[in-house]
Amino acid sequence: MTISIRSVEKQYGRYPALNKVGLEIADGELLALLGPSGSGKTTLLRVIAGLEFPEGGQVLFNDQDVTFASAAARRVGFVFQQYALFKHMTVARNVAFGLDVRKGKDKPSKAEITARVDELLKLVELDGLGGRYPSQLSGGQRQRVALSRALAVSPSVLLLDEPFGALDATVRKSLRRELRRIHDATGVTTIFVTHDQEEALELADRVAVLNAGQIEQVGTPDEVHDNPASPFVCGFVGEANRFDGVVSGGQFTAGPVVLAAPGARDGPSIAYVRPHDFLLDESGFEARIERVAPQGPLAHVEAVLADGRRIEVTVARDDAPRFAGLVKLSSRRSHVFAA
Repeated sequence: MTISIRSVEKQYGRYPALNKVGLEIADGELLALLGPSGSGKTTLLRVIAGLEFPEGGQVLFNDQDVTFASAAARRVGFVFQQYALFKHMTVARNVAFGLDVRKGKDKPSKAEITARVDELLKLVELDGLGGRYPSQLSGGQRQRVALSRALAVSPSVLLLDEPFGALDATVRKSLRRELRRIHDATGVTTIFVTHDQEEALELADRVAVLNAGQIEQVGTPDEVHDNPASPFVCGFVGEANRFDGVVSGGQFTAGPVVLAAPGARDGPSIAYVRPHDFLLDESGFEARIERVAPQGPLAHVEAVLADGRRIEVTVARDDAPRFAGLVKLSSRRSHVFAA
């Protein structure tokens, strides 16, 4: 299922939740809608689902206009953060619910429903637990049941709103891998909302970064992280040290910090440097190392520049002993934007 979002607008009172948003989603793609609270990502998901209708623009499924079609007519599967399972039903009955409520010739036989439930529980690695109730499952298992229920009706599109938000960090990481595996196994066009950049970069084929009701950038995880299109994207996706300064003659200056800025326009500017892009360089600017904190194969270094500005540096753990006392740093890469 391909999805086209064309100049979609949505307001709540005077608040513009979506401002002429345009987005193309390919058949079988796993797309993340990433942004801070209030950026419009959940509103966009609900417009795609048919749970909200826009004031302007179009939503197309396979070139068919579904802008004002109901969620049922669009055949979408929806997974919420809080599972929304029926507590009085077993796992198997929860998964079968969407098939059980179908009418007439659209309703599969009991044998077909049972086979479909067994197939999905096996897919999400919950086979053998169909007789349990939601209260007897862990949070991660309940979210897998919710995912199975959404897939049971063979949706044209699978939509997930902060699906791992209520889970602890370890379970979240495990379920990310499971969602990617399940997506690859089913091939269903999937869109998920998250404010967690790590989640988006790890899971998605492409990431759409939203800010204040608009899409700032759409690209692969590498494109969004390594070639940010705006200061917002650079500051929001991945860690970055920010410097406010001036570009002159292809060089950015902010106090003691001097960075190469080829092609940047002269004038007030903002520069971002990822922590892993700093390196020791005798021709660079001075920094006093205040703290080195090893974390697995890396070490996180906190340093203070001559003007009191604090920066963060990430280095290989084996190189950490070289970061002590007064050192000189430069950057192998920076991102410079006009202020």
